[in-house]
Amino acid sequence: MNNVFIFHGTEGYPEENWFPWLKQELEQGSRKVFVPQFPSPPIVPAKIAEWFDVLKNYEQDINKDTILIGHSLGGIFTLRILEKLIHPVKAAFFVGTPIGVQPIKNYDRDNGFSGFSFDWESIKKKAADFVVFQSDDDPYVGLENGKELSKNLGIELSFVPNAGHFNKRAGYLKFEKLRDKVLKILEK
Repeated sequence: MNNVFIFHGTEGYPEENWFPWLKQELEQGSRKVFVPQFPSPPIVPAKIAEWFDVLKNYEQDINKDTILIGHSLGGIFTLRILEKLIHPVKAAFFVGTPIGVQPIKNYDRDNGFSGFSFDWESIKKKAADFVVFQSDDDPYVGLENGKELSKNLGIELSFVPNAGHFNKRAGYLKFEKLRDKVLKILEK
């Protein structure tokens, strides 16, 4: 059975953006979809140690058939998970993920998530497939982040013009391109 995790971003929550829609779409098959709530209070930066504490509740559900999807700060968290995993997962998706290329809004609120130094060699060994979505008009994460992330993962960028930050404000209550790519990987 495939398990799918969707990780929200800064000040995020499981019921926002396209997360509930994608959860419903993917659970139509024999899959479980988890959208954990991580501590990410307004004004006070999220702490990566607290996010890993929450993830401990799901460790038994992360295996070679798991797909990880990270939106924004959740994408950085996905990279950090991949660095720590002993075994690989099926795929990792990154949506509007900052990796240190300015401009990045809330850059100073990082609090242990990145420092933007990643173990790319280790990360590349921890998933069979990678997909990176980035837009050209994201008000929080500049396009160059998606380009650099794709380059470091050795893949082609999934560029979506005029998609903003792939959130509700940008009209993203559904995300068909993401769903279709997830389903394609699940069919392998």
